[in-house]
Amino acid sequence: MTPLDRLLAENEIERLIKRFALLNDEADWTTVAAMFVEDGRFVRPAGGDPIVGRQAIHDSFASRPPRVSRHLITNIIIDVASPDEATSRCAMLLYTAPAGETTAVGPALIGGFRDRLTRTANGWRFAERIGFLDLKVQF
Repeated sequence: MTPLDRLLAENEIERLIKRFALLNDEADWTTVAAMFVEDGRFVRPAGGDPIVGRQAIHDSFASRPPRVSRHLITNIIIDVASPDEATSRCAMLLYTAPAGETTAVGPALIGGFRDRLTRTANGWRFAERIGFLDLKVQF
């Protein structure tokens, strides 16, 4: 890969990571699920068994009770292994409130994601997205 190819891949992957957070907060589950390859794997930051497959990921998100959330994503590190494979890590701060509310309820959650990504005909997609939590910040 040329340095320019690597920078372009990193930029596209960073955009995917940020879009995931924004569209998750907007409850756009169809677009969030489409960010995964067809047999992608997702583990929520709170843990649990992996959710496997784009449709299962969509259904898992859609089954959650409505809420207001803001995912703040930072410290994104991307390692491009080849023109079609990459890994990334990022930190996350999550605030939530019940649907229709404007006051966040504690605790705030600090964690992140570890990703494996694949470039497809439709651009970069998550092959695996493993969330984790490090800290709960009480209000």
